[in-house]
Amino acid sequence: MKGEREYLTKDKFDELMKELNELKTVKRKEVAESLDYARGLGDLSENAEYHEARELQANIEDRIAKLESIMKNTTIMSGEASHGEYVHIGSTVTVAKQGEKNHKKYKIVGSEEADMAAGKLSNRSPLGSVVLGKKVGESFTFNTPAGAMTYKVIAIE
Repeated sequence: MKGEREYLTKDKFDELMKELNELKTVKRKEVAESLDYARGLGDLSENAEYHEARELQANIEDRIAKLESIMKNTTIMSGEASHGEYVHIGSTVTVAKQGEKNHKKYKIVGSEEADMAAGKLSNRSPLGSVVLGKKVGESFTFNTPAGAMTYKVIAIE
């Protein structure tokens, strides 16, 4: 993922920036205080509070590094509905699986916003990556662990 563009809505970008700011200002301070307290308890080799605080510190620093990497490589998508002839990141696409009558509707988003339960499909997922660039009426096939799947684009919003 290093160096790859991440696509976020303005709301998601703001949410991640808020989380990053809280981790850097509030959470780092809390962990530092926990470490100071745990050091005061004596022998660090058998000090559960110290080891727990060190683990929490490592998790916080990992999350900060991940968020900073995301922010550095982010393109903010327009909040407006993306109508167009071709599917792109930000489009809402209705697709039908070959042999099935029911249609499924997905909004194509960056991987940080993907949420299948909410109908948000990552641009890096097997279906999301293959549907990009397709137009209404076009069929496409992609491989899954269950085998090849064929879908048809029904509508693009």
